[in-house]
Amino acid sequence: MTRTPVPAALVDRLARTRPDTAATTALRAGLHARRLLLFKSLLARLDRQAAGAPPAARARFARHWHLLEHAERRDPAQVRDVLDYPLTGAWLAGALTAPEGPALDRHLAYFGSIAATAALRAGCDLRVTLDAPEGLLSLPGLGNLRCPAHRAELHARGHLVRITGGGTAGALLLRSATGRGRPTGGGPGWSALRVLAGGTAVLDDLHPYRVPPRGIGTAAMHAAERTTVAREPWSCLWRQALALIDGTDPGRAAEIRAMQRVLVPLVPVTTTAYDGRHPMSATLRAAPGGVLTSLPAGPREFAEVLVHETHHTKMAALHERVPLYRPGGDGLHRVGWRPDPRPVVGVLQGAYAHLALMDLWRRAASGPTAPAAWRRRAGEQFAQHREQVAEALSILQESDELTNEGRQFTGGMRQHYASLGAAPPAFE
Repeated sequence: MTRTPVPAALVDRLARTRPDTAATTALRAGLHARRLLLFKSLLARLDRQAAGAPPAARARFARHWHLLEHAERRDPAQVRDVLDYPLTGAWLAGALTAPEGPALDRHLAYFGSIAATAALRAGCDLRVTLDAPEGLLSLPGLGNLRCPAHRAELHARGHLVRITGGGTAGALLLRSATGRGRPTGGGPGWSALRVLAGGTAVLDDLHPYRVPPRGIGTAAMHAAERTTVAREPWSCLWRQALALIDGTDPGRAAEIRAMQRVLVPLVPVTTTAYDGRHPMSATLRAAPGGVLTSLPAGPREFAEVLVHETHHTKMAALHERVPLYRPGGDGLHRVGWRPDPRPVVGVLQGAYAHLALMDLWRRAASGPTAPAAWRRRAGEQFAQHREQVAEALSILQESDELTNEGRQFTGGMRQHYASLGAAPPAFE
């Protein structure tokens, strides 16, 4: 992959974990450039391995690719939004690594849903037949239609979008007056995603690629069922958590709204790494901009999850443009926030996320307008993690697995750590 140079000053600003509009814009542009490169890599794989997929599957993919190109010519911004949807990245990772044969064919079939969603949001008129594996048609960022026939007919003209899935299953969606953007509506068999308050992020409890397949990555990561999610206060907690951050650090709340596109509810688990007292949360490397988490206990815990996972997304986006560490390192290190030893990348990711939380906790603990319980928790958390972050920074300083840019980055982290002091002013 050809990496676009990143100014050293930008790397330094990102190392300090503070919100930065220019940095956010640069990171999102980098994520988009990588997403386009991965799509081209998939196209190149199909050209190079002509026998890897049946002729019918290749012809279907070509039709959907032309539909995507048509939509991009009509409205590049809407298409970019669909391509950059975090869970589109999870699908891409699966398609690029799937073995030739039926597994690859199943991944390729889903590309039709991506292309059709892009065309819908771009305002295109179209009539297309789409595969619905396992009896579900999933339109990324919009919703799912139950399809007993395992195929769906999608017809869009003007402001109206009709989707039929066999039997009585169907949906009637309406596009905006301009014909562009996210259509809304309903119908028998249709389940729409919910847009979370205060922005454009959605609660996605439907996407087929919202968690890694069993046995890949974190084995304990299981998506919560929609019936369970519907009984839980996700939207309320999201709104309250962002309000709490807004009152403490408005720039950080704005950064979260700009970087995070999707929230994926997880089934709570108890493992050696997650003891049940804190929510299990994660950011998939293939899907930066998505927060995967079990239900937090309250808005304070959710606020911390959002800051923590936003910094995993920031580091993932930066590392794609500026490699911070070398691949293949096998050294393992103990860190204070987890019982299991971590490779250098885990130490770096964890130290960066906890440094951002220390910054948040310091501001919350010393903020005269913050709720008393939030100030008290923030002061306790700052003290608890201060030594842990210091130990992790020492590990990174001595590591030979970091690149020159990685050492520069951790140097900036150390400077910001020192600037936070031994305790928030209200607790000194």
